[in-house]
Amino acid sequence: MFLTNHAHVLLAIARDPTARLRDVADSVGITERAAQAIVADLEAAGYLSRERVGRRNQYTVNPAGRFRHPAEADHCIGDLLDLFTGPPHT
Repeated sequence: MFLTNHAHVLLAIARDPTARLRDVADSVGITERAAQAIVADLEAAGYLSRERVGRRNQYTVNPAGRFRHPAEADHCIGDLLDLFTGPPHT
C-alpha cells in the first residue's frame, strides 16, 4: 500500500464532504471507530474542520495544510487532493 489510511480518509472526505463516517470507513476498508480516530487526528492537525448541518456533519478540507514530514513540508495537501480528486488525465 502506498497511501496511509489518513490519506485515504482525507481523500474520501474531499470527494464527499457530507459522507457519513460509516461510508468513509467502508470505502477505505477500515472500521468506523478507526475512521473516527483518523478524522479527529486530521481535525487536530488542521487538515479539516467539521460543521454540524442538521443531523449530519459536513467537513471542509484545508487544501493549504502542509505535509508534516520534512521531505514534503514545502508541499500543501491541496496538491495531493488535486492529484486524486481532480479530473482524470489522459
